[in-house]
Amino acid sequence: MHEKKYAFHNSEEQWQEILTELEYHVMRNKGTEAPFKGKYTDFIDKGVYYCKGCDVQLFSSEQKFQSSCGWPSFDNELDSANIEQIQDKSMGMVRTEIVCGNCGSHLGHIFNDGPTETGKRYCVNSISLIHKKES
Repeated sequence: MHEKKYAFHNSEEQWQEILTELEYHVMRNKGTEAPFKGKYTDFIDKGVYYCKGCDVQLFSSEQKFQSSCGWPSFDNELDSANIEQIQDKSMGMVRTEIVCGNCGSHLGHIFNDGPTETGKRYCVNSISLIHKKES
């Protein structure tokens, strides 16, 4: 996947055992889920979004906004150490991929077209996330 050594590590065989085929495609092979089909696209419950691969905190519901792009969108991350940004030159364009800084799982991409003061839009696959309600 990426040459960085992550704190949380599974072999690819272990990932294949614990993830569904679609989760593996998205999280380990940098795929994407269909737009407007993800569990969290229009989800509005308060709480924190965690990486499905290793349970590290990524985003807060306070950072989520409705972007109408087809995937959950956030204007910032909870902790920059938990999300790594990687230049992505696939698909004939230059984008910035975001992966979990703890396990290396693909989350989505970040764009500079967000509507809030950060100007950022973290466009994330629902399938890469787990939402936990605030206590």
